[in-house]
Amino acid sequence: MINSMTGFGSAEGTVGQALVTVEVRTVNHRFFNSSIKLPSAFSAWEGDVREALRRHIARGHVSLSARIERAEESPIQIDEARFAAYVAQLKELGERHGLASELDLATVLRLPGVVVTGTVDEAGGTPAELVAVVDAAAQALTQMRREEGGRLAQSIRERLDVIEYALERLAERSPLRLAEQKTRLERAVAELAGGVAVDPQRLAQEIAIMADRLDVAEELDRFQSHLRSFRDTLDDEGGDAVGKRLSFVLQEMLREANTTGSKANDAAMLAEVVSIKEELERIREQVENLE
Repeated sequence: MINSMTGFGSAEGTVGQALVTVEVRTVNHRFFNSSIKLPSAFSAWEGDVREALRRHIARGHVSLSARIERAEESPIQIDEARFAAYVAQLKELGERHGLASELDLATVLRLPGVVVTGTVDEAGGTPAELVAVVDAAAQALTQMRREEGGRLAQSIRERLDVIEYALERLAERSPLRLAEQKTRLERAVAELAGGVAVDPQRLAQEIAIMADRLDVAEELDRFQSHLRSFRDTLDDEGGDAVGKRLSFVLQEMLREANTTGSKANDAAMLAEVVSIKEELERIREQVENLE
């Protein structure tokens, strides 16, 4: 299947007594590259998370973040020792700097670490539970990437059709262009000779050299071969990532287009080559986003 490298997926699940939300985003990248942000309680499981992502994603820059929401039954407590320490320190500062010594209860409760809840460590949990949530998010991501990949593949196929029609016109024009060049060369030689006899064998030899220099049949044959290979790769349902293969074949098609353009020496053929190269550039932009 053709997958885009751009997508988003999310999932929720429980890790021990805590509710965890995992979000996964991907963008295009030449290789698999991951950026994982986990709560400190899960930091030791980063390797498990990365391996889970690798099972779903072959290529692309992957950003994963996990957010913890405490379970309803998680206890809420006031750290009285810290509360008393804050009060003592605030009173001392007030006396030292001549400030009012009245303290507001709500103000102290808002200070860091005074109000605490049960920790994720207390809630329990295992790497397998977190990986299960990651798998669910990655599956949602894969579905989105597959749908987007299908749309990209269809657009690419339409552009390949445009290229194929242009190649057919080039194939039709090429022999006509050679005949025109032959006639033009014969006329030019006759004018330059000014009635002097010209060695027909030498003229035929020059015409053969010119025809070999301008002939693009081999380039068009190779281009058609690359085009078939590109279509076969695009239709591959083996499940492997095909973006790199498509990029390579695309480079070969561009090379044949450049060679054809340099040998064309014909306005009509050059116009077709320019059209082909424009379509190849549009395809390249789309292929860069395929896994």
